Amino acid sequence: MNTLKTKQETDAAWLKIVLQQIGSLHYGVVQIIVHDGRVTQIERTERVRLDKQPLTYEI
Repeated sequence: MNTLKTKQETDAAWLKIVLQQIGSLHYGVVQIIVHDGRVTQIERTERVRLDKQPLTYEI
């Protein structure tokens, strides 16, 4: 029974991280890496979309 609780806690931990990453992402990708049936890594790539108007920079 203790093993089951540990698995549930682990699942809740990575799920919480994924939800946080998705919640703060405007445009991009959140990847969940699985190895031997368990989540081992979470990767986030955020994209920045530029408007169709040309950007002007002050130098």
